Order: sequence, then C-alpha cells, then structure tokens
Amino acid sequence: MLFESASQYTGLDRKAVTVFGMAGVGKTRLGNLLRRAEWFHFSVDFRIGTRHMGEYIVDNFKREAMKVPFLAELLRSDSIYISSNITFDNLDPLSTYLGTPGNPELGGLPFAEYQRRQEQHRIAEVYSLLDVPYFIERAKDLYGYDNFLCDTGGSLIEVLDPHNREDPVVKALTENTVLLYLKGTDADADRLVERFKAQPKPMYYPPDFLIAKWDEFKRTNGIAHDDDVDPNAFAVWGFEALLEDRLPRYQALADNFGYEVQATDLSSVRDDKDFAALMCSAISARKP
Repeated sequence: MLFESASQYTGLDRKAVTVFGMAGVGKTRLGNLLRRAEWFHFSVDFRIGTRHMGEYIVDNFKREAMKVPFLAELLRSDSIYISSNITFDNLDPLSTYLGTPGNPELGGLPFAEYQRRQEQHRIAEVYSLLDVPYFIERAKDLYGYDNFLCDTGGSLIEVLDPHNREDPVVKALTENTVLLYLKGTDADADRLVERFKAQPKPMYYPPDFLIAKWDEFKRTNGIAHDDDVDPNAFAVWGFEALLEDRLPRYQALADNFGYEVQATDLSSVRDDKDFAALMCSAISARKP
C-alpha cells in the first residue's frame, strides 16, 4: 500500500499501519498512544502468546507445578487454575516458555527442545500476521474502530521474504496496511542490548542461523558440550548477532514495500495528529 502523495494517505476514511523494526524502538509505546485516540492496537506478540501459543505456555506452567506434590494433587482434582497473564507490556510468559539453550542447572533448555519451541513460535508468528486482515474488519465491525495499528515483533523479518511481493505474509500486510519502518540508531542498538540483559524478550532465530551461531559460540568459548553453555551468556551474544543480521533486511522491506522514519522522531509523537504528520513526512520523503 504505497501512495503517490501524502494527501492520499490523509484522505483515507480508514487507516491501517504496520510498524516494524528492532525490539524497543517504540512500537508498543506508539500503539498505547494511538489506542487513546481510538485506534485499534493489534500486538502480534500478544496474539502469539494468547491465541497461537497460549496452551504451550500454560502447559509449561502446569508441568513445573506438577513437580510439587502439593500442587500436583490440586491440579489433578481441578482444585486450582493456572493461566498466563500475558499483556501488551509484559511478554514474560512467552519469553519464559521460549527459554534459552544451555546448562539446565542455570535454567537452560536442551538444544533440541529449544529448536522445537522455536519452530512453534515461527508457525505462531506466521498465523498471527495472517490474522491481520481479519482483525482489521473485526476492529471495525465489533468495536467501531476505523483505524488500525499492527505492532509487530522484532522477528517479523524472519518469517517473510522482504524481496518477494508474493510472499504470503508480505501480501497480507501490504494489501491491507501501510508498512512503516521505525529505524533505530547504533545508540538504540546498544541500549537494546543493555535492556535485553535486564529483561529478555521473546527471541526467534532462523533455524540455520541458530545452528551456526550455537556452534560458533561454543567454538569461540572452547565449549565442547551443550550442557556447559551458560544460557544467559548465549542469549545476550545471540541477541547482538541477530540484531546485526536483521538490520539490512528491515531496510529491504521498507525500500521495497513501505516507508521509514527515524525511531528518534517517534519521541515527538504525542497524539494521532503528530503521528499523521510523521506518516506524511515519511510518504513525502520516499524515493520513487
């Protein structure tokens, strides 16, 4: 959904925008802000953690609870109820389920189990993104929202081909929404790494990339066995490597199918009028 001029965008009776970029550049903040201006905020990570991976997450809670005899008996008799309290701003249940591979004594998962959960996440993310057209109409028909914001996770770029307009996810997004890349700086990337150390977010690695980086981490650190890997050390190292790998693909998606703004410009957005001005600026700046 590209425009010949900014006025074409502002003239739309109903607007639908998909924002993408590295984690922490302000996508969810923008969603929370626009929700107050009667935009429907569709969080892909929330959809993944509730609709498409909700049972996996809760079953994992139950599996841990069953290790405690007192809780196990209560669960068997249906005397207690365990659920996930995932929210747009708290994705810890999803992060906890996905986990990190490595030493089980440090909370790590066996590498094969980590790969299995990664594949579950890939499938869930694809389905969640393909849900976007349905939710655009649902937001209007059920709640009366004319405007729609799709708040994607950082791993959006891992489940589509940024050069292929026939890619199913690309088609679902470009035919129904305007794509807007929130482009971070090197300083943003450094802050993201520090934030990730303090509060890890759900991470998805492409399968071949994961295997290559897992082998590289062990080789670089002289580690022979998977169980000797510090899961926290790998999580941070892997996050930095994945972040660097994603940046040119984010750019390709914007160049081919959408628009871009500097993430720093988003800090000046205080309401839907500011956001409209930012969109107009991005549309006007796009090179033919």
